[in-house]
Amino acid sequence: MTFSIAARDGDAWGVAVASKFLAVGSVVPAVRPGVGAVATQSLARVAYLDEVLDALAAGTEVGAGLTEAVAADDGRAQRQVGAVGRTGAATYTGEGCLSWAGGVAVGDERTAYAIQGNILTGPGVVEAMEAAWLGSAGQPFDSRLIGTILAGDDAGGDSRGRQSAAILAHAPGAGYDGCGVLADLRVDDHPDAPRELARLHDLSTLLFRGPEDVEPLDGALRDEVAGLLAAVGRGGGPDVGAALDAWMSEVNLETRRSPGGIDARVLTELRAAAGGPDPTASA
Repeated sequence: MTFSIAARDGDAWGVAVASKFLAVGSVVPAVRPGVGAVATQSLARVAYLDEVLDALAAGTEVGAGLTEAVAADDGRAQRQVGAVGRTGAATYTGEGCLSWAGGVAVGDERTAYAIQGNILTGPGVVEAMEAAWLGSAGQPFDSRLIGTILAGDDAGGDSRGRQSAAILAHAPGAGYDGCGVLADLRVDDHPDAPRELARLHDLSTLLFRGPEDVEPLDGALRDEVAGLLAAVGRGGGPDVGAALDAWMSEVNLETRRSPGGIDARVLTELRAAAGGPDPTASA
């Protein structure tokens, strides 16, 4: 009923998942930074999450930790679980999981992934997910997780359809106030849940990331920003920087403040709010 990826890349750890199942994010993923990431699915056993993570925290190798948890479970024939740890990855698919079901796990001390799914349209779903993960190396970790889920969905995904999706990812110093939460988003009930998750992720990235592609707020750009701020009711004073800060606070963009400059995404949002042209649109 579900397809997922549990992964790590350096100090970043996460799980992304989609399913024809209500609120899949409340059941499948768990992440313990510096220790591991686990996805439990099919006839999910939520206790696997803590069992595997506790074993990894105690120093057990991920394959052994997963094997121990599964072996102690009388319902293992209908379980599916994937995990990554400090030194590798492992995935398990019980023989009673509904077809198509399977997975792949690869990892070392630097990076790892476990991709798995059940009731899929075919093995091409897992293959497409693996190709997307590997092909996105070097991109932001959470964006790679989202892209992997979208690739699985595009390849057929859950054979019953779409309902929910989620991402849970951690990295040191990431997220709002540097709390370490890179992404924690759920779509509990939506007819196109994977793409709704991608939309929310893009919005989260806009609102909770620091400044990027900053340009100095002077010359023609300063004049443009002053005009845009006037159009949204924040102009009229000589201090364009202060007016910009006030508007950014109003629309929850304060994490992208850059003294003496303006972030490229902030400028795009300001232009849109003022009703101006989208600078990314083609002629």
